[in-house]
Amino acid sequence: MDRLLKDKILARPHVILDDDDVMRALISADDQARGPNVVDLRGLAMQRLEERLDRLEDTNKSVIAAAYDNLAGTNQIHRAVLRMMDAESFDAFISILNDDVAQILRVDTIRIIFETKVISTTQVQTLGNLHPMIGVEEPGFVHSYMTQGQGTLSSNVIVRPAPPGASQVYGERSAPILSEAALQLSLGGTEPSAMAAFGSTDAKQFSPQQATDLLSFFAGVLERVLYRWLV
Repeated sequence: MDRLLKDKILARPHVILDDDDVMRALISADDQARGPNVVDLRGLAMQRLEERLDRLEDTNKSVIAAAYDNLAGTNQIHRAVLRMMDAESFDAFISILNDDVAQILRVDTIRIIFETKVISTTQVQTLGNLHPMIGVEEPGFVHSYMTQGQGTLSSNVIVRPAPPGASQVYGERSAPILSEAALQLSLGGTEPSAMAAFGSTDAKQFSPQQATDLLSFFAGVLERVLYRWLV
């Protein structure tokens, strides 16, 4: 061995031990020296342990990433709720929801759909003309849209790719809505009477694999705010 190289290794042996590629090469050289008829069971055991350690590290990273994502999502929802609480009138609430809350939640559009069974004719006309983000539909629309005709709802929040008929909720846009979160709202009574729809032009923004507990909490806050202003 070159004397200079040997001196460097002896001065810093941990460099060799900490380098996975070098250690694998040394073990492989040792295996070749023993010949094909000798099996190193200790080496195999170490290889299995290394593979398990790699899997544990990947799992640990995934858990940490999920925790950070959950914390970030919680902070987003809390900020949005606090901002909604600043509204001193229904007009101000709609403006905050359309601008500040949409930015906080990083969605491209928010729509609130009311069913006519819970609002008067005067309210229908007023709400329909108040803001483009508000829509009024016939009774049963919320359930039909959220289930897409597939039976009953298992949750008050649906996250998914934008379904057929999404244009009826979001209107015609230059940038199409590719994913959405639909929140069922009950403004009194036992049946859903309104819906909040968060639309995104990012197809990966909302997907069925996502947890919905934070959005469910947001839906509960939104129900109470709307009830205070409208019912």
